[in-house]
Amino acid sequence: LQALFNLLIPDHAADAFSPPRLSEPGPWDLLVERLLGGLSRWDAEHFLFIAERGYLYEHNCAFFPLYPLSLRAGAEAALWPLQRLLRLRSRLLLSAALLNSLFSVLAAAALYKLGCAVLRCRRAAFLAAVLFCVSPANVFLAAAYSESMFSCLAFGAMWRLERGQRWLGALLFSLAAGARANGVVNAGFFLYSCAKRFILQLQVRSGSLRTLRPSWKRLLSAASSAVVCAGVFLPFALFQYYAYVRFCVPGADLQRAVPEPLLRLALDKGYRLAGARGVHPPWCSQRFPAVYPYIQDVYWNVGFLRYFELRQIPNFLLALPVTLLSSWAAWTYLMANPRHCLTLGLERRNSEEENKPRAGFCCPAVFVYVVHATALLLFGFFCMHVQVLTRFLGSSSPILYWFSAHLLQEHEPLLWSEGTDHQTTSLRGESPGSRGKGAAANPVLRLLSNWRFITPLSKCVLGFFLSYWLLGLVLHCNFLPWT
Repeated sequence: LQALFNLLIPDHAADAFSPPRLSEPGPWDLLVERLLGGLSRWDAEHFLFIAERGYLYEHNCAFFPLYPLSLRAGAEAALWPLQRLLRLRSRLLLSAALLNSLFSVLAAAALYKLGCAVLRCRRAAFLAAVLFCVSPANVFLAAAYSESMFSCLAFGAMWRLERGQRWLGALLFSLAAGARANGVVNAGFFLYSCAKRFILQLQVRSGSLRTLRPSWKRLLSAASSAVVCAGVFLPFALFQYYAYVRFCVPGADLQRAVPEPLLRLALDKGYRLAGARGVHPPWCSQRFPAVYPYIQDVYWNVGFLRYFELRQIPNFLLALPVTLLSSWAAWTYLMANPRHCLTLGLERRNSEEENKPRAGFCCPAVFVYVVHATALLLFGFFCMHVQVLTRFLGSSSPILYWFSAHLLQEHEPLLWSEGTDHQTTSLRGESPGSRGKGAAANPVLRLLSNWRFITPLSKCVLGFFLSYWLLGLVLHCNFLPWT
């Protein structure tokens, strides 16, 4: 579809990063560009450029290294037989398309496993995973962006953490932080898990024979949690140090090895080059020199309430559906579990709460994910370019898909025959989509095939997912503004 839209619609002349091509494309390069060129728009140019040339310009450091390194590894290793036919950029673009397809499938599978562990309802987990496959952020999961890799690593880490595999979850969270800066927020999952385990141990009921663990064991547990959190922050810190060495420490004149067209681009656009002589960037003199917040501030004007301008109203409208849906999810959970939320889930369940459902979206285990999604929503709405909220939340939190699945299952009669959130799971070994074929096996296809008969709420939820899925391909692939 992106190839079709890219062919039919002329590209918009956007003021975006567009480095010059240093070699003439061959016929196979032109074919790859014709088929996959729509996946290299906007920020994808940064990732492809970094994979090819490294962190040459200062503002390239807003994009973390794990994804470009993966693209380069795929182009040099898996696509090595094609090096006689395709130049490096074409192989990088092909590598991006293949890797993102793989990461998206793995992310959907991880989301399903995570949903089964947290929601305790296979059908709800399956519906949420299918909704992820038609995510409103779909174009960014397909294009040469790091969203698909981040989703795969983050959802996989959450699933491992739910299964008690803390060190494997920590490793995946650490890798996710090497793909996107907001990955450091995931350290909160470990902090909350440690705090909850410690506080619940203090709430030993009177008359119980259970005793607290020895102090040295509690200290060891706290130390391991601190190490885990430090591991999640480590990729961010190492990358800031790398940028400091590259742009702030006097060394070899790297400009001599930079091709003339790239030097001319830096001069024309005002880009700061690595290894440039003269005055160091202002962030180099800070007590804790960090290039990432500096780039967000200076290059993209990201900051608290900076986007609240009349001319940004269209972008706020673009972010309105995901903002309303995420806010509704938080409010629904709060109303269903007021005491659990007020106590931050750190209180033992009393007899009155024992009768409340322990499966589905409103179960206690979802609390930490609602807090995570709400924190991302508030930060994105007030401190970021608000239109990116759709892909920001769609690639970072399962709540968008869990709550949408909850709404469909609770309010759509066509799905009632397949169970609700309050039914735990199907029989052991039974796959959620095993009964029937085609539309009958896939709940989203089933709803779409009966579009005239589904409820207005279902039409709104599916309309949001599918319209953004399609509009993203049409607009983003032609350098038109999107989320």
